[in-house]
Amino acid sequence: MTGTTRRPPSRLGTRELHLDTEKLLAARLHAVKVRPYLAGALFALHVVEDRSVPTMAVDMHWRCYVSPGFVARTPLDELAGVWVHEVSHLLRDHHGRGERYAREHGEFGPGERLRRNIAADFEINDDIYGDGLPLPTGAVVPSLLGLPDALLMEEYLRRAPMSGLAADLAWLDCGSGADGHERPWELGPDGAHGLSRQQRDAIRFRVAEGIRGRPGDAPEGWRRWADQAFHPPQPWRQLLGAAVRSAAGGAGGGDDHSYRRPSRRSAAVPGVVLPSLRRTPPRVCVVIDTSGSVSDAELGSALLEVAAISRAVGGRRDLVSVLSCDAAAGVAVPLCRAENIELIGGGGTDLRAGFARALRSRPRPDVIVALTDGQTPWPSAPPPCRTVVGLFSRSARPVNEENPAYVPKPAPSWARVVTIC
Repeated sequence: MTGTTRRPPSRLGTRELHLDTEKLLAARLHAVKVRPYLAGALFALHVVEDRSVPTMAVDMHWRCYVSPGFVARTPLDELAGVWVHEVSHLLRDHHGRGERYAREHGEFGPGERLRRNIAADFEINDDIYGDGLPLPTGAVVPSLLGLPDALLMEEYLRRAPMSGLAADLAWLDCGSGADGHERPWELGPDGAHGLSRQQRDAIRFRVAEGIRGRPGDAPEGWRRWADQAFHPPQPWRQLLGAAVRSAAGGAGGGDDHSYRRPSRRSAAVPGVVLPSLRRTPPRVCVVIDTSGSVSDAELGSALLEVAAISRAVGGRRDLVSVLSCDAAAGVAVPLCRAENIELIGGGGTDLRAGFARALRSRPRPDVIVALTDGQTPWPSAPPPCRTVVGLFSRSARPVNEENPAYVPKPAPSWARVVTIC
């Protein structure tokens, strides 16, 4: 590490260059080889060739913009490090966090966006290099300002003005994926190959789960991110667990007979083998409100809760089904992977149809979990099974954008109701 910062060489004479796609993709494969826990995120990035980009950059919709000249002059192993660097901005939600920081502190404009980009780079670069990814000469790291490693972007912004670096790093631009401000060369939310909020959350979820599953393979910064990537366990999950246990412990709930382990009473009846009573986890049907009043972010949260529900029944995905419902109910589908569930809807809201469809499922569920914003009529009578209602928090916006005075009816008293933060 030299303590200097890199400027991109002049792009004069690069107009005739074509993007070396083979080298770029080989660098991505190298990144996957040395950082396998990031594979799902790296392969999710869609490459866009653009000569106006200084090096490589990402937008908040998971497109990666690449300069052909930068690819041509950068060694393959360093290029692999840039892949990891750019996808780290997206996984760590630097665009969302950057926008929140700007609103809270009233810091807007090109200079402030550059500060946020530098601080985000500090958060990333202090621990992603090494073990197959060489640290580029002049990489932007916290030691340039005498700052410690392992801090968050927001902490770096509060600790240092970064004015000494800003003049030398005016060329630095990692795209809206680093600070939340859309660039002229980006394709925008309606452009081709962008990912929806639900898809982006699913990718983060898969990466975080992979890191938690093999914690020894990732550095401390990534392990900390995986633990905090999504909201911590909410009280509603404890209530769900109680509902599951209650359903399993009810009369006849979850009971079955099996001859695989004969009953101890068989000893009292010579020559007769009696089956034993086996307790099985209850079946859970998750009804997800997919009406137009539910945001993409809330649908992403719903998918996270589905994964938690699967764990609550011992990982038995065959015991969990998911049903989309707006004004009409879809078909209850068995759970394979939470992030692969297709949620269909967008119209009005009537969860009564969802409850009715869930109860017509065979075998009938022991527990129904409804995830909703609460803007729905409810069944007039309690379902003949345990029920948990998870309400999406609406502290940040009105419950009804067209009618801010609208107040939905409260969830019925027969359901266990909690707020999903």
